Amino acid sequence: MRRLRVLIVDDSVVARRLISDMILSDPALEVAGIAHHGHIALAKIPQVTPDLITLDVDMPEMNGFETLIRLRRQYPHIPVIMLSGLTEEAAKLTLEALALGASDYVSKPTSVGIDAMDQSHVRQELISKIKALCAKKLVANVPADPDAGEAPRLDVVVIGVSTGGPNALSNILPQIPAMFPVPILIVQHMPPLFTRFLAERLAGQCALPVKEAVHGCKLEPGSIWIAPGDYHMVVGKAETGLQLNIHQGPPENSCRPSVDPLFRSAVECFGSHVLGVIMTGMGQDGLQGARCIHDAGGQVIVQDEASSVVWSMPKGVVEEGIADAVVPLDQLAQDICARVDVGRRTADQGQKGELVS
Repeated sequence: MRRLRVLIVDDSVVARRLISDMILSDPALEVAGIAHHGHIALAKIPQVTPDLITLDVDMPEMNGFETLIRLRRQYPHIPVIMLSGLTEEAAKLTLEALALGASDYVSKPTSVGIDAMDQSHVRQELISKIKALCAKKLVANVPADPDAGEAPRLDVVVIGVSTGGPNALSNILPQIPAMFPVPILIVQHMPPLFTRFLAERLAGQCALPVKEAVHGCKLEPGSIWIAPGDYHMVVGKAETGLQLNIHQGPPENSCRPSVDPLFRSAVECFGSHVLGVIMTGMGQDGLQGARCIHDAGGQVIVQDEASSVVWSMPKGVVEEGIADAVVPLDQLAQDICARVDVGRRTADQGQKGELVS
């Protein structure tokens, strides 16, 4: 089997050495080349034919943003992983890079310098993302049919998404109308700060209010909530109705926030009246939660492979046989709205949870 070839673009000698060592530690990967700024990287691409590029933001002569823009024009299908710190400024820059077409990012501590990074954690994250972004496999799609069967009234939409999520959410959420009748709850795999800036970015694009969840906030129709980084988000019952709770319980599927706790809690509070959506992402977070929704009589749809950056999370749901539909990204908002509308036209079978209007 051919090894995956990675081009490293970073002006730091130390960073280039560390990243090279991480890549070479896996027999399935190899370093295709090294460049210390964007001009050199662009010149090397036709020579070394990389399968993937790692890209730093702050570089001389041609920085990461300029390089990324040129990359997307000349080589639109080569995956790009940004190297990002965990500061507020780094979070903003990373989201901007994702909006410009970066495939994903790998976080690294910056407060005490790159030499102090947790190399084992970064190595595992980097290698797994390289393999996921370079190893999409075709699986037959399940046709979307929101009118199939008896559809219960849907009272909440829960979404799980990871790699490629910020751009995918920016595609579907602005299409949701201002009068959407149920809340939308989202787990996007991101660290602290990143989720807050993502919520702020989406709020400027959407007709519905978009906020990062806080503990005890009231769950109301027509609102979009994003789980904060490093906290699980769950639906809970209170004297005044339903609310969102956040907590730092153990990671699930190596994730916090994790999709599974949100999906399980939605079933506990809403029963069969849940629409679960699994979008682009690596790993299998959300699979067990989707199974809970399916077993309770709710609906589960997934993003299709062609429009996913990584089709691992959706693929797991399809292979389990619990996906009601596999939907292209450009049709996902329409499908969600149609299912909520169909459910609200059918006879009310009784809610398990009451939302405060």
